[in-house]
Amino acid sequence: MSELPELLFSKSHEWVRIDDDIATVGITAHAQEELGDVALILFPEVGRVLQVDEKFGEIESIKAVSDLFSPIAGEVIAVNEELETSPELVNDDPQAAGWLIQIRAFIPMDTSELLSAEEYDELVMEH
Repeated sequence: MSELPELLFSKSHEWVRIDDDIATVGITAHAQEELGDVALILFPEVGRVLQVDEKFGEIESIKAVSDLFSPIAGEVIAVNEELETSPELVNDDPQAAGWLIQIRAFIPMDTSELLSAEEYDELVMEH
């Protein structure tokens, strides 16, 4: 087993780290580079139930406001409260300390629409 679990990616530029039935979600390094300096993140309420591709919040930067979409169906069990006072963590460490939400996924977990790292890289290069 590797030190870091393999990430999966959505076409809307969110990443997912799956640990049993818990999915940790954030935005990709590519997405944060495109956004520029993150200034504010609007989170969903803990306890909210999300469907795949449902908007769960917004991320605001000096360049743009972007919607955030859930790559996994389930219940929001945590938000990264540290980002409320330090949103720059998304820029500094988007795929670890800059995580956004955690979801207790519905079982069976549907990851069929998610991309591997290689597939995501190909998607980014196409645009």
